[in-house]
Order: sequence, then structure tokens, then C-alpha cells
Amino acid sequence: MTLNSIGLDENKTKEIATDLNQLLANFQIYYQNLRGIHWNIKGKGFFDLHVKFEELYNDANMKVDETAERILTLGITPLHTFEDYTQAAKVPVGKNISKDEKAVQLIVDSLSELLKLERQILEKSGDANDEGTNSMMSDFITEQEKTVWMMKAWLGETV
Repeated sequence: MTLNSIGLDENKTKEIATDLNQLLANFQIYYQNLRGIHWNIKGKGFFDLHVKFEELYNDANMKVDETAERILTLGITPLHTFEDYTQAAKVPVGKNISKDEKAVQLIVDSLSELLKLERQILEKSGDANDEGTNSMMSDFITEQEKTVWMMKAWLGETV
């Protein structure tokens, strides 16, 4: 086993970084979806949702940066083109969504997909003793689970 400069197994690190690149691509699509629904939301809930969507896209933007920087820390180049993002992403793309329930459902669906990826990365990073990635995934998961709960509550559903 060859260790990299931060003391992690190089092979495991490359696999984790590849998974983080997939997460990065999904976060970029999620971020753009949030921008779109922030701009296009209509109806009586406009003022509340407009502000909430801005809060969420600012958070997603920070997570994009943290993810890219973690990929770099692991010694790999982060994806950085829209072509790469659309090819690697699994989150649904929201186009021309202006209705409140459809917008909130898009968030739930997107976060559900992100959570699946983050749990896979969490498991791999735990096995690789990669505490930096493990901690980041744990924090992301905790925040996003709460957001899913809140969005589902807004929709009148349970988790």
C-alpha cells in the first residue's frame, strides 16, 4: 500500500476523489436548479420561498467549493465544465419550474439523490480512514436530512 502526502492509501483516495467528483457534478446541477426556482417562483408563497431558495443556493454554492477543494486535497482535479456535470449528474434537472409544490419537490428529489451519493462516500471514506472526507460527508448528510424533513413537512408529507 502506497500512502499519499496526507497519509492515505493512494488507490482508495483516487476512488473517493472520483466519487467526490460525481457528487460535485450533482451539486452543480442542484445549485443551478435552486437558482432557477429562486428566479422563477410565482404565487402567494413567493416572498417566503424566494428567500428560502436563496438560502439553499448559497449553501449549495459553499458545498460545491468545499467538495472541489477536498478533491484537490486528495490530489485529483475537480470536474469544472457543464459538459462534465451533465454527463456525471443523477439529480433531476428542473426547467421552467414556477409552481411552489413542484419547486419544493425538486429540492426533495435532488437532496435524496445527493444523500445516496454522500452515504456511499461516507462508507468508503470510513474504510479508508479518510477523516477529512468522512467528516465533510457527515456534516452534509446531517444538514440535508433536516432540509428534506422541512421540505416534506411544507408539502404536508412525512419523511
